[in-house]
Amino acid sequence: MSTSAIAKRYARALVGIAAEQQTVEQYGSELGRVREAFGVEKYLRLILESPTFPLNKKAAILNDLMELLELSEGMRAFLGLLLEKDRLQYLAQIERDYSRLADEMAGLVRAAVTASRELDVKQQQAIKAGLEQQTGKQVELSIAVDEELIGGLQVEIGGRLFDGSLKTQLKRIEDTLKKG
Repeated sequence: MSTSAIAKRYARALVGIAAEQQTVEQYGSELGRVREAFGVEKYLRLILESPTFPLNKKAAILNDLMELLELSEGMRAFLGLLLEKDRLQYLAQIERDYSRLADEMAGLVRAAVTASRELDVKQQQAIKAGLEQQTGKQVELSIAVDEELIGGLQVEIGGRLFDGSLKTQLKRIEDTLKKG
């Protein structure tokens, strides 16, 4: 089974449980905190993922981490299962898949907008409204500025990139002129 299939299976199961318990946001936040801890403390992650380190010692370390992060009982059980099944190495993918599934369940889609300059509130609202009309879902924007775009926007939503930047348009014209 591929790693992405494994991560999706665990994420789908956790979203299902969280939906039943009405803790979808809480579990998402807790998953993020654990992933951050693994990112900051690389040796912690390496020890917990090591096949040669004794399981009982890994369980004690993970338990201490869960205490420190003040995780819910449901999340503790989930992380314990990941440790027992030797699946902690998939935690980052599980978190991404969990977030995507939770967003789908809530009818939310995230869009990353890159603009050539700062956008005012009115422009942001217009972009959001247009994307909501196109997708039929609630849109959450994250906005970045890249002056190299010269003008226009790039929007990444649902894994697709829509590029309306002046830089890309000029590049297309250049390519057309070179081809003759």
